[in-house]
Amino acid sequence: MTTLADLQFDNRFARLGDTFSSKVVPDPLSNPQLVVSSAEAMELIDLNAAEANSPLFTELFSGAKLWSASEPRAMVYSGHQFGVYNPQLGDGRGLLLGEVVNARGEHWDLHLKGAGSTPYSRMGDGRAVLRSSIREFLASEALPALGIPSSRALCVTVGDDPVYRERQERGAMLLRLAPSHIRFGHFEFFYYTKQHDALRQLIDFTLQTCYPASQQAAEPVLDMYRQVLRRTVGMVARWQAYGFCHGVMNTDNLSILGITFDFGPYAFLDDYNAGHICNHSDHEGRYAFNRQPGIAHWNLACLAQALTPFVDVEQLKAELATVMPLYQTEYLRLMRARLGWAGEQSEDEELLQHLLQQMQASASDYHMTLRLLAEDDASVRDQFIDRDTFDHWWRQHQARQARDPGAMAGRLACNPVYVLRNYLAQQAIAAAEQNDFSEVRRLHGILRQPFTRQPGQEAYAAPPPDWGRRLEISCSS
Repeated sequence: MTTLADLQFDNRFARLGDTFSSKVVPDPLSNPQLVVSSAEAMELIDLNAAEANSPLFTELFSGAKLWSASEPRAMVYSGHQFGVYNPQLGDGRGLLLGEVVNARGEHWDLHLKGAGSTPYSRMGDGRAVLRSSIREFLASEALPALGIPSSRALCVTVGDDPVYRERQERGAMLLRLAPSHIRFGHFEFFYYTKQHDALRQLIDFTLQTCYPASQQAAEPVLDMYRQVLRRTVGMVARWQAYGFCHGVMNTDNLSILGITFDFGPYAFLDDYNAGHICNHSDHEGRYAFNRQPGIAHWNLACLAQALTPFVDVEQLKAELATVMPLYQTEYLRLMRARLGWAGEQSEDEELLQHLLQQMQASASDYHMTLRLLAEDDASVRDQFIDRDTFDHWWRQHQARQARDPGAMAGRLACNPVYVLRNYLAQQAIAAAEQNDFSEVRRLHGILRQPFTRQPGQEAYAAPPPDWGRRLEISCSS
């Protein structure tokens, strides 16, 4: 493990030059305080967890100081937002401080979110507020604990700076980690502006840094696309299996690495509702829970379009045709594991759909129902209104398990006790806005071990109270 002063930088993206990003210096927070930090995220860059206790830690991650080797850059990109192409986006409130190399030779981007205005802020202030920073921190660390690929969050700092959204709030910063911050929208920007030489340079850079094995393929760009597609499909299958709604699946929010990225109005399901919409700005339900697989397909088609100068269109279409079959295969595999069904049976999909239909009709709690099923807890019956219909399903479920009991032993290991429900995040935020960060830290600690019941933490496994159901979440949340 190492210290803050000894982190090693290798700023590969910055070396691409001004065509791809702009030099920007962070605008520091006033009177910064550390809200929360993640020892697991710190470990990714070999940073000793004790470093979070040093004043330098808070200074660096509130924009007050910089490493001499860091080269802060704001990236330029574009993207389809709610299905409409926006030609000019970019890092409007975040900066890529630099890339740290750990002892294993892995590169990790240090991205400071809420660092002030950039050339891409589009009249915005470039700030983040405390509530949105806490929500992103918690999600970034909770999802990997569930086995869902995600960017990571190292820490949140808060200052005294007033920031105006729906109301006056406190400005904050989040330090995000990811092996790369390249998005689908990066490729779209250079494609639609007809900068095909720069697009080729971006593709080559992505091959070298993110998909080096694809360089050995007969058609490297096509193979890279195939890997992006499969990772994205696998990520969305995990979202669906664990009841996660992203909320804003614009192409500028889709990572080239197939990791969950850019947390805005996200939510985990409470009552099962296939058409749940977590973003109060999504009036048409474009990003409803049950539409996420189809939107992933749509976004992958947008990326494919941006690669057409270098890949045959028919080959790209052939890859796109695999999206839904790949998704269905992976989703069923995950749900079989959650239900303790070994192998594959022809009736599995129908049996699963019958369960989900009953959960929808009864407004059953998604996570509690699946956990009780995994525990063979008879109280699961209380989650359903039509008990006779559930009893019939239960007998079919038991018969399915009995055909091969091998998968049953692993059910508890893939059915979480604790998930990041909106009301839990809101309670932590409310306390933090009163300068009490203990609940954020406690919740973070619980979510690090989601599959194991933790003594004294029963309240965190409970369904939401009435006030906590169907909370509306905005893009600034």
